Amino acid sequence: MTLVLAAIGAKALYLCYIWLLSAIFASELSRSKGYGEKLGLGTGLILSAIGALIWLVIPPKDATAEWHERKPWQRRHKPRESEMAGDAQAGGSATAISTDT
Repeated sequence: MTLVLAAIGAKALYLCYIWLLSAIFASELSRSKGYGEKLGLGTGLILSAIGALIWLVIPPKDATAEWHERKPWQRRHKPRESEMAGDAQAGGSATAISTDT
């Protein structure tokens, strides 16, 4: 009986992809819930796909966490200059940068 190592190579590669993607997903979930990326990354690397599922169940750290404003699948965006200028005119804390010379 001969052991063929190439037969398990493709399965190991797919399992490695699942492991890494679950770590990325757990890291993003924990960051958006206000716990930081490292905690989610550790959970995702140690527990694999179960670690990502755990972060779906864990509640956000506080009401000001990004989780309530933006879901993980939505894209983050930087405020535009016009939004920043509008905030400055409305008395917001953002400062408008003048480009006049």
